[in-house]
Amino acid sequence: MTNAPEASPAPSSETVLRHIVMLSGGKDSTALALYLRQKYPQRRFEYLFCDTHKELPETYEYLARIEARLGCRVERLASRHGDRGFDHYLKIYRGFLPSPQARWCTRQLKIEPFERYVGDDPARLYVGLRADERRDGYISTKRNIQPVFPFREDGIERADVMRILEESGVGLPSYYEWRSRSGCYFCFFQQRGEWVRLKERYPELYEKAKQYEKQEQGYTWVQNESLSELEAPERQREILRREKERKERLAARRRPRTLAQTYGFSELDETDRDDGCLICHL
Repeated sequence: MTNAPEASPAPSSETVLRHIVMLSGGKDSTALALYLRQKYPQRRFEYLFCDTHKELPETYEYLARIEARLGCRVERLASRHGDRGFDHYLKIYRGFLPSPQARWCTRQLKIEPFERYVGDDPARLYVGLRADERRDGYISTKRNIQPVFPFREDGIERADVMRILEESGVGLPSYYEWRSRSGCYFCFFQQRGEWVRLKERYPELYEKAKQYEKQEQGYTWVQNESLSELEAPERQREILRREKERKERLAARRRPRTLAQTYGFSELDETDRDDGCLICHL
């Protein structure tokens, strides 16, 4: 029988510097946690996950696998309003849904809980940006939080991340079978094909996402299209057809060059676009 993971030890009053790894439920931050544990076995890391309470079931299952491998608990952080955080802030924003142009959910449900947890303690935040990415990492406005990029410093690329996950036995989160990103089930960075698959796999979550929309005010998760319109059978078939054609065009232009593509996860390319929220999607 596998023993339940133990809680990560809290820093003592004598701790000068805290070492923090923020987990998103995605491949890169998970590989980073495993990599750092192996590279610095004597260093005491704190593993954090900002829980919006709007996550996919696969995300929580993946966190359990990570905890079992690390042998310690991943601390769940929540907003000041706990499991009603998103709904509380949605009222404050008068029903205005978060979007790529107004990412208030990232600030209220991810960054604020993290910075509140760290307080004024000097801390290093280890960020899982790889050497082969062109994105900027999350930089806290708090001067006591120093970002560190071990993968970039050590030349770790996507193929290395896949190897770390494979050799550890943790593997990839199962949502990668149908979705390219971690994050809330209604994340506005989802592609239309992913909304279709959310409808297929979790119709109850799709319905909940629909209830947040106010089409008459232009508040929809997908630009210029409501989820009610998107779920029409003919529209779903069109979306999936276009998605298939796009992937075929991409595959015809390039050869497999990473373990992700070799293992059949070429759709993970979408996780490296520049428009994602780093603290959500690593």
